[in-house]
Amino acid sequence: MTKDSEDRLRKAFAEKDFKDIKARDSWHIFKIMAEFVEGFEKMGMIGPCVSIFGSARTKPDNKYYILAEEIAYKLTLEGYGIITGGGPGIMEAANKGAKRGNGKSVGLNIVLPFEQRPNEYIDYDKSINFDYFYVRKTMFLKYSQGFIGMPGGFGTMDELFEALTLVQTSKIAQFPVVLVGKEYWQGLLDWIKKDMLANESYIHAEDLDLFTLVDTADEAVKHIVDFYNKYLLKPNF
Repeated sequence: MTKDSEDRLRKAFAEKDFKDIKARDSWHIFKIMAEFVEGFEKMGMIGPCVSIFGSARTKPDNKYYILAEEIAYKLTLEGYGIITGGGPGIMEAANKGAKRGNGKSVGLNIVLPFEQRPNEYIDYDKSINFDYFYVRKTMFLKYSQGFIGMPGGFGTMDELFEALTLVQTSKIAQFPVVLVGKEYWQGLLDWIKKDMLANESYIHAEDLDLFTLVDTADEAVKHIVDFYNKYLLKPNF
């Protein structure tokens, strides 16, 4: 806790505002519930979709922007809609690919201080704004039949490892997770194998089967399609 936060808390107690603080916290529950309700209502009949996530800073001339658009386009040809975080960069590329393939294009936008705005390629009736990251991530995980991880920063890592953790602990059913870009991801995977697995046994060897690493759009799409064909499953819609 920062000194400024401590000072505000002391002042609240000194002014006997503790009950008001608790009341304001309680009212947050209703705002959180409202976000869940809106998300469930809009996403409940969305159909089979794949989430594509990655950096919001990736420019349109970047090879991973172009690759994300191609993956999304080819997934729509297989009958999947595309879910993204709704912003620029990789998210925009994926929504653009979905639009090009006449597939469903969903944007789960997060309200941020620098005013991230929904990109122009999201279907007008499939754009949802969230204040809370955890509500937004619930929508990603509940309504996705696969994850495509493109290069990105902290937010990308957060989404990736939360998905892997929930599958690893059987909190959600296993679904295909594809990391695209060996040049970007290989160092992380080497560290996972060396330090998480071999040296410390923080994970089991079979946990490495929870994801696959590819370099091309065709490989990424094939892994999603083959996963459901292999287990004789259909996407959960």
